[in-house]
Amino acid sequence: MGKRQKDSAAKTKERKSIRPALIVSERIMSDYSITLHHLLAGLADESIQSALVCQPGNNLESVVLPLVEIINHPFLELPLMGRQNKKILVERLEKFGPTVLHCLCESKAKLTRQLARRLDLPYVLTVNSLQKAFGQLAVSPRHCAKIIVPAKSIATNISNVYPRLAGQIEQINVGTFASEKVRCFLERGRPGSVVTAYRLDNVDDFENLFGAVRHLAIDGYEFMLVITGGGRAENQVRKLLSALCLLEIVIIVPGPESWRRILEAGDIYVQPAVSNAFDPLLLEAMSAGVAVAGCKGGVDELIIEGKTAIVFDAKDELSIYNALQQLFDRPELAQQLARGGQEYVREDHTVSKMVSEILRTYLDAGRWYSR
Repeated sequence: MGKRQKDSAAKTKERKSIRPALIVSERIMSDYSITLHHLLAGLADESIQSALVCQPGNNLESVVLPLVEIINHPFLELPLMGRQNKKILVERLEKFGPTVLHCLCESKAKLTRQLARRLDLPYVLTVNSLQKAFGQLAVSPRHCAKIIVPAKSIATNISNVYPRLAGQIEQINVGTFASEKVRCFLERGRPGSVVTAYRLDNVDDFENLFGAVRHLAIDGYEFMLVITGGGRAENQVRKLLSALCLLEIVIIVPGPESWRRILEAGDIYVQPAVSNAFDPLLLEAMSAGVAVAGCKGGVDELIIEGKTAIVFDAKDELSIYNALQQLFDRPELAQQLARGGQEYVREDHTVSKMVSEILRTYLDAGRWYSR
């Protein structure tokens, strides 16, 4: 066997020795379920066994794979059982034998830091949203090897808020699969379909969008607006829809299991307000061949005016109206943007590259920790 073959065999053996334990929150299981499935599937394709630490009762059908061991935490959902639950979690992880921990949500950063100390392991932390100047991101300088971010804006934000962490930050783009064809406005004369997956946590985020939708309907445009998911302001959103007489053309459906199917049936995907977190459903809409209408600000790298999206001012109802009207009146523009979005996904957001870079990060974490 030649030197090159030996090196390749050694690298393959090293990769297969990785046993990551992924620690996720309810938000990750809900909003990032497609991304999580892609990551777990990619690890399984590499013959890497992984563990998934998640709360009981989560919808696991979309992410469970043969090489994934599910570890529920908390194991006992009873008052005053925090210490016992953590002990059970440590025991389950010791039995699994991870080589690295991967915290996929900032809300689990403290728990992951504690587990890394108890198990004497390195960990990597994924940060999906912008951090506040007076926040507190739990990071262990002894155990945290890398901070993974999905966008440059988040990397810049963390470097500004936590200068001491700047050297640990690494951007790894979220990966997905782009459809072969554009889906929007394929059937001329059919009523259009507008989709949004923005959480219903603040009714103010939807006022201008609903106002624009109402005026489009008054002007004779035929379409449906589908809102996927839910949130604490759902009742207020329904009351606003009723007050605007929009209940016949706006429907709210549950997620996340229906998200991809709904996105693929849509013509236009709307991001109604500035998002301070990376939006995986916006990426999925682009990959599905749907025309995107969105606003700049926050974590907005996916929204490139004239290439992947048409841009509006989220605070201006008329601006939203004009953007949607252009897409309805000019299906060729909508299809051009949809093709641009798909090409952007194929170039910069492939699953294979995401999995490869995360695997490399796991290996680097082990080497860093054993120095």
